[in-house]
Amino acid sequence: MVMKRANKCLLVLGFPSLFLLISSCVPHVTSLSFDYNFSRPNVFAGADLKYWNDSAPALDRIDLTNSSRSWSTGRVAHGQPVSLWDDSTGKVASFTTNFTFFVKPVNSSSPASDGMAFFVGPYPSSMPKDAAGGFLALFNNRENGANTFPPTLGVEFDAVHNEWDPNGTNNHLGINVNDIRSKEYMPLPDGSFNGIMSASIKYDAKASMLSGISRLVDPPSEIAYTVSANIDLRADVGLPQNASVGFSAAIGDLVEQHQILSWSFETTLTHVTNPKTKHIGLIAGLVSAGIFVLVFLTIAAWFSYRQYRKRKGIHRLEALDAEISLGRDMDNVFEKGAGPRKFSYSELSRATKGFSDTEKLGEGGFGAVYRGLLHDHGLHHVAIKRVSKTSSQGRREYIAEVTIIGRLRHRNLVQLVGWCHNADELLLVYELMENGSLDTHLYNSTELLTWSARYKIIVGVGSALMYLHQEWEQCVVHRDIKPSNVMLDSSFNAKLGDFGLARLVDHSRSGYTTMLAGTKGYMDPGCVVTSRASTETDVYSFGVVLLEVVCGRKPVVPQLQDESKVVLIEWVRDLHGRGTLLDAADARLAGDFDAHEMERVLVVGLWCVHPDYGFRPSIRQAMSVLQVEAPLPELIPVPVYAPPRGGHGSSYTSSIASSSSTAGLSSTSDPTTNNRRSFATADATSRTRTIASTTSQDAGTTYEPVQSTYSS
Repeated sequence: MVMKRANKCLLVLGFPSLFLLISSCVPHVTSLSFDYNFSRPNVFAGADLKYWNDSAPALDRIDLTNSSRSWSTGRVAHGQPVSLWDDSTGKVASFTTNFTFFVKPVNSSSPASDGMAFFVGPYPSSMPKDAAGGFLALFNNRENGANTFPPTLGVEFDAVHNEWDPNGTNNHLGINVNDIRSKEYMPLPDGSFNGIMSASIKYDAKASMLSGISRLVDPPSEIAYTVSANIDLRADVGLPQNASVGFSAAIGDLVEQHQILSWSFETTLTHVTNPKTKHIGLIAGLVSAGIFVLVFLTIAAWFSYRQYRKRKGIHRLEALDAEISLGRDMDNVFEKGAGPRKFSYSELSRATKGFSDTEKLGEGGFGAVYRGLLHDHGLHHVAIKRVSKTSSQGRREYIAEVTIIGRLRHRNLVQLVGWCHNADELLLVYELMENGSLDTHLYNSTELLTWSARYKIIVGVGSALMYLHQEWEQCVVHRDIKPSNVMLDSSFNAKLGDFGLARLVDHSRSGYTTMLAGTKGYMDPGCVVTSRASTETDVYSFGVVLLEVVCGRKPVVPQLQDESKVVLIEWVRDLHGRGTLLDAADARLAGDFDAHEMERVLVVGLWCVHPDYGFRPSIRQAMSVLQVEAPLPELIPVPVYAPPRGGHGSSYTSSIASSSSTAGLSSTSDPTTNNRRSFATADATSRTRTIASTTSQDAGTTYEPVQSTYSS
């Protein structure tokens, strides 16, 4: 009886004390995270941004200055402060920000103006009163004694030389500390700030290191410019604990545009030892030890309880608990920054009439898609994908869809509107594409898809792929490009969808090694062997789609009596070698097509499906030919191809490729390809070649050499 009373007292006294201990450990410095892609509809409605002077939101971007006049200044900053440190806890904040921006003189014949900057300053931010022209609306003019100079850290993208700028360069990337003169800088070639650029700025609070990197996106360049400096935001800059982050720009006599196209920002908290807070650190250590013991006991109790439940055979409830816990984790990931909204299961069920078969639009490998009507949200009709409970990869694909496509915004990508995970249900809400998928129209026996519609679709898919590979802040490898994943709106505009297999890859990396994924007939044969997905494997799939759209037939048709036509790629290659390439056109078109456009699409398709990835174009090279911005390449014969033994390198040695001169598009026509070899040659005389035939079988994909003669 005495023991019971003692335990009760311990419970009564222990929990309030524990609550106080845990509360004392919660850091006062808080993290800040957001992700704005201004090309996304209605993003400004949810963006917490403040504007000064001439800066303003404009459709799919932020204009920092007014490009219709000279001597314009502007600033934009996030509405919430960034907490940089907290003395009471020893926590400091590191941050990473990524953004794409556009700088271009209004008059192409005139020189550039002054440029723009990213800044960190006191919160709330304020506009310098005397900061036009070369001061970038970043610092005031020190020649004016009446000016004030709040502590400011800037990373400037300077487009013209002023008297205070580094000698010997008109353009530079600089780090500025309370002065328009750069503390550290990287000179850039003249005219560098003339197009769309991407930038990444990182601050490591523990190492007191600030670094910035920038590269040109459009026109593309793999050359990256970097600058770094040792900076303590408190000691060297004099910033207060709460800081403001944003962008500033100014125009002098010469007028140019300064625009922000996307902006993401994230802080991470780090603990550092401060001499003034050693005693706090000691207390925190003791508290942490106590919490560790508590956590250990809690885990032990949980394992005991789990064993008890297993003994009782309550497996379904245990699975449901795990589902709910994972759901909360996904909530934290999905709700970061602006993005798709969360729906409840009940409202999506009502929208689809209880997921009635009458509302079903179709069914694929990962689940069924239903038409839904959401009156309450003003969205009207939407498409709702219900991920199949029997799909072994359902959860992985669901998370990939939300975390990747939810951040992408492009006119040729299907927009993800929202998501829902409730118990064992995983649901995705998309904009409704009135005309369904491309394959349903391509093989429609009653209505013919015209050539003009097909060409428009091809260019749309290519534009989407170029955005994914080269124009977004990270490279997105789709891994499942095929007609059933190309959706068509009411005007037959193509939109690429289904990002369940997509993966993010840094622009500096060549690929992503993962388990085999994709659809037979559209997969790069090299990827089948190496399981390495890359932009080149996406380009291969794009090439197959081009040939399929032109020819109106699937990649492999085993039931054809003419064996030379079974594999689409080999049949088209053979026609090209015979000089009868246009014979590949869909017979149902009855010659009603633009011969020059069709030739371009077929040649680019063959270019993209070369068995060696090094001879394929980048998506930008392919699009340059399709949009008549570059001449047709002359295709070289396909030499002996053997599946690569490992890695992601060349799978064969070609004497033809090494000895022939190049024409058309070369490896230097796209800076993003670096070591990419040309798939064009000026000497395409009669040769004998061995080509690889891809045969789809239930057990996998095999490669069979087929002899053919190439002549032109």
